[in-house]
Amino acid sequence: MLQKIAVVGAGHVGATAAQRLAEKHLARTVILIDIVEGIPQGKGLDQWESAPIEGFDTRVIGSNGYEEAAGAEVFVVTAGIARKPGMSRDDLVKTNAGIVGSVARDIKRVAPKSIIVVVSNPLDVMCHVAMKESGFPRERVLGMAGVLDTARYRSFLAEAADVSVEDIQAMVLGGHGDTMVPLISYTTVSGIPITQLIAQDILDAIVDRTRKGGAEIVGLLKTGSAYYAPSAAAVQMVEAIALDKKRILPCSAWLTGEYGLNDVFCGVPCKLGRNGLEGIIEVILTDAERKDLHASADAVRETIQALG
Repeated sequence: MLQKIAVVGAGHVGATAAQRLAEKHLARTVILIDIVEGIPQGKGLDQWESAPIEGFDTRVIGSNGYEEAAGAEVFVVTAGIARKPGMSRDDLVKTNAGIVGSVARDIKRVAPKSIIVVVSNPLDVMCHVAMKESGFPRERVLGMAGVLDTARYRSFLAEAADVSVEDIQAMVLGGHGDTMVPLISYTTVSGIPITQLIAQDILDAIVDRTRKGGAEIVGLLKTGSAYYAPSAAAVQMVEAIALDKKRILPCSAWLTGEYGLNDVFCGVPCKLGRNGLEGIIEVILTDAERKDLHASADAVRETIQALG
């Protein structure tokens, strides 16, 4: 258990993440930060009042500043505007870059040894902004992308194969967007290759649906975006860090030659432990998968260049 975890942004993703963190007993205190007066305090108090029912002792505290988060070991950054129907993740880039940059500087000020888990979109670009503005090493700036994308991929596969989601092993790499790379070659059901259970045309449709998973939910909600699965994905990463679990999870990480990629955040299999990123696992990819991964990284670079 950590002493303190901070969640920046008290919207749907942030507030749900704070509740999940508390219920999992991952820290003695969870600080929920938002600039809107009363919102983080009200949500934090509401969550704390659920503690006697849910059976957790983690104190949830709302704040409009960062002082109460001083010394926090992990920050989950969800701050930023959400996607609206017809808006791509890239449309968010300039507004959210300003927000995330400011957040990263405040984190550096109050908790210079902390680990940052970025959730704000466009995810990979916001990781770039957070690392640049905080000055933290790559081990302490990670993006929640592949965990969520893989969860969506696994849920769609479970439906198609009529099996439990627990028995599906899979990974989605690449940037968090339409160029993400679900690895069919590493997808199994209890060790059985997925290609033996699901026809190729159906697999192709599932890959396409996975890439558009966020947009599908935005289209259905009309006035919001996903938050149950994104918050669960972020918390799974924090749990691996807080409990030093050494889990291998697909996360957005700063690459320095892995997979032939340099100086870009991209989703790859990462070992997560108490030090944050403790290793990147380089799996053997098919020629098509490697090509798609490089194309996805190029798409991230293009967005960063557009940001200037």
